[in-house]
Amino acid sequence: MTTISLISPVDGSVYAERTALPLADAQDVATRARKAQAAWAAEPLDTRIATVLAGVTALEGMAADIVPELAWQMGRPVRYGGEFGGVRERADYMAGIAPDVLADEMVEDSAKFTRLIAREAQGVVFVIAPWNYPFLTAINTIVPALIAGNAVVLKHASQTLLAGERLAQAFHAGGVPQDLFQNVVLDHATTEALIADRAFDFINFTGSVGGGRAIEKAAAGTFSGTGLELGGKDPGYVRSDADLDAAVDGLMDGAMFNSGQCCCGIERIYVHESLYDAFVEKAVTWVRAQRLGNPLDQDTTMGPMAHKRFAAIVRDQVAEAVAQGAHALIDVSEFPADDGGAYLAPQILTHVTHDMRVMREESFGPVVGIMPVKDDAEAIRLMNDCAYGLTASIWTRDANAARSIGAQLETGTVLMNRCDYLDPALCWTGCKDTGRGAALSALGYLALTRAKSYHLNKA
Repeated sequence: MTTISLISPVDGSVYAERTALPLADAQDVATRARKAQAAWAAEPLDTRIATVLAGVTALEGMAADIVPELAWQMGRPVRYGGEFGGVRERADYMAGIAPDVLADEMVEDSAKFTRLIAREAQGVVFVIAPWNYPFLTAINTIVPALIAGNAVVLKHASQTLLAGERLAQAFHAGGVPQDLFQNVVLDHATTEALIADRAFDFINFTGSVGGGRAIEKAAAGTFSGTGLELGGKDPGYVRSDADLDAAVDGLMDGAMFNSGQCCCGIERIYVHESLYDAFVEKAVTWVRAQRLGNPLDQDTTMGPMAHKRFAAIVRDQVAEAVAQGAHALIDVSEFPADDGGAYLAPQILTHVTHDMRVMREESFGPVVGIMPVKDDAEAIRLMNDCAYGLTASIWTRDANAARSIGAQLETGTVLMNRCDYLDPALCWTGCKDTGRGAALSALGYLALTRAKSYHLNKA
């Protein structure tokens, strides 16, 4: 038996432990999910939508318990109230577009022929969810998968074990059948064995590049679909015509919120040379106003990173960059809660170059490098000089310029005068080492269903 332990970043204690399912038990989960799926897919779409939304409502009703649980599990301060606004926004949008997106596409309906393309559920969808936004990221797939008629098996990250249990509890309370939506605790070997055995028809994974490669390897030859959101090193660009104060506030929040542990958080900033000095000065002031501390304290704006080993990666990147000539503008002593472990002071680096790991490799922590650029062309070159491509943020008063720059960027989403935001009406996707696939929007439903064509000759 493998025991999965959740070490709280708040105090280093074991907050929860669960026993991973043996392979035979995990195979039984997948079998029961497949048996339950056919009856669920036969339910009217309106029934499926209402049931799923009832589950979301039940989840919202657990907020008083979930918010402090999140703080204990992964360190997000309670002052931010969890992820429920985004959960509701995404669930409602996906429910609202379902009737149109999942409707038959009629090609011909005449006396002689009926020709159409229907959308059918994939079958059993396996969701492997991350710890940084344990409800939002899971909801992105769970809600449209269930609405489309699929069964869902959820495996949550070990750092947020209780989030998976809460999601299952909520959807069951809303009326989703027990076997149709199951939360499981699995080790890596069992996970890969299930995928290789074609226990699932579609696998959605949010996590590391290495994790994505392991899933692709396990799925090789099964022809199961995969949706993979992997690493990120998202850039921000401040043009000479930008609203400076808005750019500082938006980009620094994008870099530091959730202690920098955001899939589309800002990790590198390029500022037109005419605004560079003023931007840096204001950014330092912004960071110094943050309060690092216990996430259960309402005054805390930055909690610990989810695990001390994640903080160690950031410390190593910063130390290496400074040794190579970068300037660290924040004195760690200004944040006495920095304990050398999970509690990590935020940092701004200048005099950085793309020869430094901190400007090339994912940090996933509260550090950002800022570089001056002379024009759009230099900014585009630097933003593209990266192995990842999830989002890019452009700060300008000229929407046409933002569109033109965006067309030259290797990224999944282009944002103007905002960052670190996921619009459920738009496709959530990436390129390069960020992975592949499409979540949310109408395209998200297409990934979770398959086309079936009908050519009916009535002559």
